[in-house]
Amino acid sequence: MDAAINEARDRHPGKPVEVWATDEHRLGLKPVHRRAWAPVGERPIALGHHRFEWLHLIAFVEPTGGETVWYLVNAVNKPLFEAVLDTFAKDVGAGHDRVIVLVLDNAGWHGPAGLAVPDGIILVFLPPYSPELQPAECLWPLVDEPVANRHFQTQAELDTVIAERCLALGRETIRAHTDFHRWPQPFRPN
Repeated sequence: MDAAINEARDRHPGKPVEVWATDEHRLGLKPVHRRAWAPVGERPIALGHHRFEWLHLIAFVEPTGGETVWYLVNAVNKPLFEAVLDTFAKDVGAGHDRVIVLVLDNAGWHGPAGLAVPDGIILVFLPPYSPELQPAECLWPLVDEPVANRHFQTQAELDTVIAERCLALGRETIRAHTDFHRWPQPFRPN
């Protein structure tokens, strides 16, 4: 990661360099179960009907400041990830206003072969099987909170609840969960 940060500083002098993380989370009509309180001797009731219809939430987070950009999509694949990556770059001004070193896992749709990476974005891949190094992984328990132990009839209903939750999560809450002590601070030239 340090090599990518130094490369970004050298290639784009005078622009801020920030290290962001991205990950995907699958949510669907199959319920998210959590422990629940119930009176002694009674079993808690959680409604559910297992249906395998999914939404995917893609999060881009700058862990030290809590700035987060969310995208709800119906699938994950390389062309869709490429489009989301391009939209993200435009939304945050990558290339024009700042350079973003983006840390991501090795999911098949992230692979660099054939992936068009927008200007101002530099990809850094985590080692395989290392979710503990990914700050974006810490967002999913926060996102799951309003859907845990709830039954949704339609994906549209689930989509609305997830979108409201993402909008309600503030920078300080996100920062408290994602700001790893080892994460590099943004570089802002004088």
